[in-house]
Amino acid sequence: MGPVLAIVSQKGGVGKTTTAVNLATAFARRGMKTLLVDTDPQGAVRFGAGLRRGHPPYGISDFLRGDKQLREVILPTTLPWLRVILAGSVTAESDHTDFHHHVERDDALKDAIRIARERCDVVVVDTPPGLGPIAHRVLTLSQHVLVPLQCEPLALQTTPQILRGIQEIAATNPDLVFDGIVLTMFDEGSPISARVAEYARAHLPRDMVLETMIPRTTGALEAFAAGQPVLLRDPADPAAQAYVNLATLLAARLA
Repeated sequence: MGPVLAIVSQKGGVGKTTTAVNLATAFARRGMKTLLVDTDPQGAVRFGAGLRRGHPPYGISDFLRGDKQLREVILPTTLPWLRVILAGSVTAESDHTDFHHHVERDDALKDAIRIARERCDVVVVDTPPGLGPIAHRVLTLSQHVLVPLQCEPLALQTTPQILRGIQEIAATNPDLVFDGIVLTMFDEGSPISARVAEYARAHLPRDMVLETMIPRTTGALEAFAAGQPVLLRDPADPAAQAYVNLATLLAARLA
């Protein structure tokens, strides 16, 4: 069975969805059967995953409510080995209580993950910011977790919260492996970025911060705006190369 890799962060805007999308793309380009699942009610995956034009708008929320079958919410992409399950109609709702209820209390998400693991080499799950009920539930069903950390002071200050939360969940899910923190949006010309990266490596436990850093690039921003992973739109972009390197590292651990 393929493992589940959860992408979690304490706050939004740290490159979480971009990391989920591009890692899933990198895995698929390696020939791994990959499913990308968006459990964030904001539904940002649909904007950058390279979905084919005219794709249906429904997703995991519609499946959890019983409105759609699982096969109906698994969408193809431009890559033969990459499939996506969007957040679905919950993105158009102002109240996400019903979605939270289904994720937390029903077995539908657990069943969907089990089926996906049986058919895929890896399942990448994008979660909402923070360790709320949805992210918590996803982590109880995951075997691996990766934390993107934006190279800016505020993101660094929230890191202990997410690490404590993961540690608590790992106590009840012995299969969960913390793969580490990946520094994102690193600006080589910014002293602040450099100081945050240096501080993270000096003060967090040894080997917790991965060597690969994701740089902030115009190409990555333009790719997401164009609805594509940067790996497909601009493979030579430094951010694309960084995600390839990160996927290479993680693929060895996921095997």
